[in-house]
Parts: sequence; C-alpha cells; structure tokens
Amino acid sequence: VQLQASGGGLVQAGDSLRLSCAVSGRTSFTYVGWIRQAPGKEREFVTTIRWNGGSTLYADSVKGRFTVSRDNVKKTVYLQMNSLKPEDTAVYYCAASDAILSAAHRPDMYHTWGQGTQVTVSS
Repeated sequence: VQLQASGGGLVQAGDSLRLSCAVSGRTSFTYVGWIRQAPGKEREFVTTIRWNGGSTLYADSVKGRFTVSRDNVKKTVYLQMNSLKPEDTAVYYCAASDAILSAAHRPDMYHTWGQGTQVTVSS
C-alpha cells in the first residue's frame, strides 16, 4: 500500500482546511490515521478511521473541530479541519495500521506512511 497526503497550506487562525490522503495498492490494512509532527516535538496522533466500517477515534485536542472521513471508491481519506489554531501547525501525515481500535491512537502502530503535508496556522 502507498499513501500520499495533500492539501496543506498557510491559513489564519479560525480558518478551515481539508487534507486528502490518496491510497493506492492493496487496501488490506485496518485503519488510516492522521498523525502530525510539529518542529521539535514528537509525533502526535490526530485521528483515525477504520477502512471498512468507518469507526473513528479522535485526539481530545481536535474533537469537535476536525472530522475524518473516507471514500472507499475513490480510495481517499479526508481530514476536514475547522477552527484551526496556531498550535495545529505541523506536518500532517497519513498512515496505515493493522492495530485494534484500542491501540490505533499510537503512532508506532502505523506501518506505512505517506510523505506528509505542511499545515501552518498564523495567529
């Protein structure tokens, strides 16, 4: 499987942005997640969605502001980000995992990663 994230950019606080993760190859994984990394910080789980079934999990920091969805026909996972804050600034990666839901918040459970897309939120 290969994943490619796109849609990042420079926005102002309060703005919205939608990221896309194009999936190619075999879709034999369980979850596609979004993980972000800010400069000088560790990778941080954002959200994940079950490829078959659509179960989702969100980090507390993005609940109510971010929404993950998928289109299995287009083989694309979306991350709709609303009410963006400067602390959301990071490189956003999409990645695939075979974890169970209780472990799907762990970045180390994701085995295949896309190249990342930069999101910068100015105050």
